Amino acid sequence: MTIVMAALALVVGLALGLLGGGGSILTTPLLVYVAGFEPKQAITASLFVVAVTSLFGLIAHARAGRVRWKTGVIFGAAGMAGAFVGGQIGALLPGAVLFAAFGVVMAVTAVAMIRGRKQSTTGRSHAGLPLFRIVLDGLIVGLVTGLVGAGGGFLVVPALALLGGLSMPNAVATSLLVIAMKSFAGFFGYALTFGGDSIVSVNSATTTLSDGSSMWPITLTVTALAVAGALIGSRLVGKIPPEKLRKAFGWFVLVMAVLILGQQIVQALVS
Repeated sequence: MTIVMAALALVVGLALGLLGGGGSILTTPLLVYVAGFEPKQAITASLFVVAVTSLFGLIAHARAGRVRWKTGVIFGAAGMAGAFVGGQIGALLPGAVLFAAFGVVMAVTAVAMIRGRKQSTTGRSHAGLPLFRIVLDGLIVGLVTGLVGAGGGFLVVPALALLGGLSMPNAVATSLLVIAMKSFAGFFGYALTFGGDSIVSVNSATTTLSDGSSMWPITLTVTALAVAGALIGSRLVGKIPPEKLRKAFGWFVLVMAVLILGQQIVQALVS
């Protein structure tokens, strides 16, 4: 594993733990451009990395009492259904189409991060919430998660803050519960369609890289580094102004989105 890959894996976890999202948007391009994964391999592995990393970040936030379990479970359950369907649909689509869609999601996410959103500080209960809207938003965000392998944290956090009335720290913490649920569902959606039972086999052709090696040693290493970053990030919540980090990260993601979309356009014109 290169130093660049290790550093980016840490950034993925750091952003997840600190902001409740954003870092996962880097996982797929990291695996494609640095690790040499095919797009579908990268999306499948990304969902696994994000799911496990979010789970560890969630534990740290839960110990601090920031997680709003009821809100997260309702949103997450809807997201799981959407992510599973998205994973099965994505596994049937051409890799180039998926990666182009991923670039669009990155651009939209980047703009949302740069612009920011007003966060509610009220603490409403579920009795006053539009549950149909929460379920609908969960399904849509989950579908995006399953299709392109992004955790959707920067779609989840504003939704939790605006619909759930959660403060920023609580929204960040609760989003990790949602992301973990959706990402696991998306991973299994891809696994059952993309490679069948063999998706978890180190000898499967669907999990073999161009150099003949298995994708899982790299995936597990990236996961371990991302988990370390998430644990650090969860401890920094409340100590670092999230708005400054969010905007800087948003510009970085926007640049990456432009590069990815540009490459896809060039490849389409050449072919």
